[in-house]
Amino acid sequence: MILGAASFSEGLCGGFSCPQPISRNRPTCWPTPLFFYPPRATSILNSLEAYMAKEEEIREVLKEAKSVARKYKKLTGRPLGITGEVAEVTAASLLGLELAEARQSGYDAIRVENEKEKKIQIKGRCLPAKFNPGARIGSIKIDKEWDSVVLVIMDEDFNPLEIYEAEGDAVVNALREPGSKARNERGQLSISKFKSIGTKIWPK
Repeated sequence: MILGAASFSEGLCGGFSCPQPISRNRPTCWPTPLFFYPPRATSILNSLEAYMAKEEEIREVLKEAKSVARKYKKLTGRPLGITGEVAEVTAASLLGLELAEARQSGYDAIRVENEKEKKIQIKGRCLPAKFNPGARIGSIKIDKEWDSVVLVIMDEDFNPLEIYEAEGDAVVNALREPGSKARNERGQLSISKFKSIGTKIWPK
């Protein structure tokens, strides 16, 4: 029996009992449930509802934070500094990732692939309509435990535009290429370089 599914009496409309006769206007009908969700299924559903409520609350908080950040930049000309947090929640929502515990060293989220956990660093960048092609993303920690890097590109209002993902080996090799202090010492790649070694995963 599948958890969360109600059990039905047998015999109606070709297999389940039904108190109403089949007619031309009503050729089929719904089975009659014998009992409600079992305790374990009810617990799972309650947990799911609590999780969804929390997700909705997070979205509302981020909506307010984005509004405050826009006002702050308009008044001061400086970013408020919530890009990373917005990028993480956006990536988790759009890509179905599980966010890691706060301050987790090395990675920000997990994706399960073929029953294996893939540890992902998430980077975000808000860009104006016209931006410097050499604009860089935040530092990538290559000495920590991680498998790939996801880059969330947003507009100035924190709306997602594109998401790219680059595998660990490609990122490390790019960072170790000679000729750039930002790459070699600070672990930063330009957005154009990241796109060239990565794959666009949203929108597809």
